[in-house]
Amino acid sequence: MSVSKKMSAFAEKSSWIRKMFEEGAKMKAQYGAENVFDFSLGNPDLPPPAEFDQVIQRIVSDSPAGSHAYMPNGGYPWVREAVAKRMSKEQGVEIDAADMLMTCGAAGAINITMKALLDPGDEVILLAPYFVEYNFYVDNHGGVCKVVNTDSEFNLDFKAIEEAITEKTKAVIINSPNNPTGQIYSKESLQQLGDLLRYIGEQYATTIYLISDEPYRKIVFGDNTVPGIFPAYRNSIVLSSYSKDLSLPGERIGYLAVHPEINEKALLLNALTMANRILGFVNAPALMQRVVAELQDATVDNTIYERRRNTFCKILSDAGFDFIPPKGALYIFPKTPIEDDVEFCRILQDEKILAVPGRGFGAPGYIRLAFCVEDAVIEAAAKPFARAFAKAIA
Repeated sequence: MSVSKKMSAFAEKSSWIRKMFEEGAKMKAQYGAENVFDFSLGNPDLPPPAEFDQVIQRIVSDSPAGSHAYMPNGGYPWVREAVAKRMSKEQGVEIDAADMLMTCGAAGAINITMKALLDPGDEVILLAPYFVEYNFYVDNHGGVCKVVNTDSEFNLDFKAIEEAITEKTKAVIINSPNNPTGQIYSKESLQQLGDLLRYIGEQYATTIYLISDEPYRKIVFGDNTVPGIFPAYRNSIVLSSYSKDLSLPGERIGYLAVHPEINEKALLLNALTMANRILGFVNAPALMQRVVAELQDATVDNTIYERRRNTFCKILSDAGFDFIPPKGALYIFPKTPIEDDVEFCRILQDEKILAVPGRGFGAPGYIRLAFCVEDAVIEAAAKPFARAFAKAIA
């Protein structure tokens, strides 16, 4: 075999999101893109905010010598200072530029965090439903995933988390607002989780890290807010990107921040910085660092996503689906009318609808629908959804 057995197996079991995306490409070629309702991929379709175009054009036209050279592996100090200032307000804890690194997206941030923390066999708890790539990121660095279900409304199940923690547990990854459910963990639940990790860490005489993946922090609806994790737990790390709130997924620009009082902070930051280098990222993109430094308070027009969410919720409700309206992010996660979510996705495909089976997120019996598509696509899918639901329960 020309490739490793492990990677061959990974490719065979690859992300359902990508599988459905590829299936969508075939269907669009066969039926025409205008006749396919593709809700498979969380690829933001809104343009970046107007300030982005203004800032990037000015920066590109004024690029002194060295603008595209290497910088410290953790990123430009003045960029980290700008991000730290905004994050200090979000987290309610004073964060210094030295507590941060700029990264190649949130995925890069997770990978360098896993590289810095994990020894072979260390366990990382994932809360289902979860972003499927977490499995690969943990495995990349010798870790072992332990999946713990959330409750019936996708909130934290503390009893299940406590039962899953062992002396090998190194970290818990949370994602709020959540992909794929849109759930937001409350301030009280984060405090309870922090208390639990603190207590069990003391029992095992170890540090259990809480890692919060927050690329959807600014994509929230109604009067919902996203509480910070730093006030809840000292041994925590926040990581994020500008892929969603600035609609820049292809630019691969993100960051992470460690709690200013985290255990062995200097040692951890050195490990993170070295991981950024030796994993081949070297540093986050220079141009994008300079751009986002000036856009800390900017975001896409969130009212458009909220309008689409509301339209989609009505369509699904009218068709008979059972679901919890998302509080944030770009997805709805309804239950399937039959037990087999993969089979239901096939029924949807008969109606030219593309959805992702919930089992791809560790939650069979659901589907994920991304509403980062044009309003007209969502509206035109109303009758196809109703037909698919009726066909499934017939």
